[in-house]
Amino acid sequence: MALHIESNLALASKADAARWADSNALEQIPDERAAYAAQFIPAGAHVLDLGCGRMALKRYLPNGCSYQGCDLLARNDDTIVCDFNAGEFPTEAAAQADIVVMLGLLETIVDVESFFTHLRFSKRDVILSYCATDLTGKCDRAALGWVNNFSFFDLARLFDRFGFRIECTAPIDGVQMMMRLSPAERLMPVMPCSVAVVSEAGAGRFGDALGLQMIDALLPGEADVHHLTFRTLDLAREAYDLVVIGTGQSLFQPLVGDAVLDIVSRGKAAIGVFGTQYRELIPRPALERLIDRLDTWFARYQDDVLMYGRGRGNVEHLGDWQIDLFPLTTATDDEQLRIGDGTGGATLDIETIQRHKQVYSAEPQPFLCALTSAELAAYAERPSLELPDAAAGNFRSMLIDIFGRSYPEKDFFLVDRDAVTRYKARVHRNVLRVGERIDAILRNVAAAAL
Repeated sequence: MALHIESNLALASKADAARWADSNALEQIPDERAAYAAQFIPAGAHVLDLGCGRMALKRYLPNGCSYQGCDLLARNDDTIVCDFNAGEFPTEAAAQADIVVMLGLLETIVDVESFFTHLRFSKRDVILSYCATDLTGKCDRAALGWVNNFSFFDLARLFDRFGFRIECTAPIDGVQMMMRLSPAERLMPVMPCSVAVVSEAGAGRFGDALGLQMIDALLPGEADVHHLTFRTLDLAREAYDLVVIGTGQSLFQPLVGDAVLDIVSRGKAAIGVFGTQYRELIPRPALERLIDRLDTWFARYQDDVLMYGRGRGNVEHLGDWQIDLFPLTTATDDEQLRIGDGTGGATLDIETIQRHKQVYSAEPQPFLCALTSAELAAYAERPSLELPDAAAGNFRSMLIDIFGRSYPEKDFFLVDRDAVTRYKARVHRNVLRVGERIDAILRNVAAAAL
């Protein structure tokens, strides 16, 4: 790498002390740059200000910050005196700092490579200003005491060579740029990815909203998420890195069909996070075709695994993952809460459900929530409109998973809190594995694209 440095380094180094000891020269440096730099510093940070000058930065630091100045000359009794052009560096102070600030300093450094070697070993974020040659034009840099001449391209190469990445930049004025650098080992590589999430409906019902919340929390922050429902599959994009079928709810006929298979085929990978209900009405071949096309089906109930996943290597029992959102607590209200049977669940919230000691529900997700707090619970299965004798089956599957047995419909039973606790802990571990699997799938997709 060719560094553009003034040839007479000895003269430049000797001239530094005289120039920066001149208080008039320091007064010409505006405080606006220091005020702007403070916008890049978090509250409570330990700040090391290299080339601190009049210590203008100290006045603008956010609440809770501590400040340490360092300069060629002592600006007060606490200043660390350091001649950077003589190879000196405040190594101990840098190790104790959270952020190293350099405002107008880099232009005066003769041996930039030695200086950045010290910065690299400090492993701290750096906030610096610089007047790049791209902006200064025919400016007499030597007359200003500047001994190097870097373009933005030169700076990028310099930072990269010493293990720094530019995290953000912003112009200060027409000739200066503010930059924040982070050590490369602290910056995780960002791999943009596209993910389609197909849910049963929107976020209008209690369980639907929570299901969307669960999957969104597991997807990586850089994911471009396209939310679809089984009724809006025609809005799907041409291709995705990952397709997620379901958000923890249960599928039923006619949601399992060719349109869903088409969406799955648009993904480089696909997983399912769903259970089944009204199983008598689901065409088994259609559901099995879907399962076969998934990299992994995270089944809601053990019943799902036994009925449709037996012998398949891509099927895992997840459990009802929304219980991960319901904290274990103790109800305080003796008044019975009835959910469903015309009362609906759209306006329910977790706090309201968990306040009641007795809960009757015709909705599976509010019922699951109630099990984490109530003393007594009862349920009512909803019959199918197409086949009145066919029940959804969600409650029975849920009870078997949690308690190892079902209970008669519409009869209150005593909630076994220990069983709920064990189930919640087991599902929590399973949810973590889902997140790990999603990360692994997206990493493999990104690697395959290279």
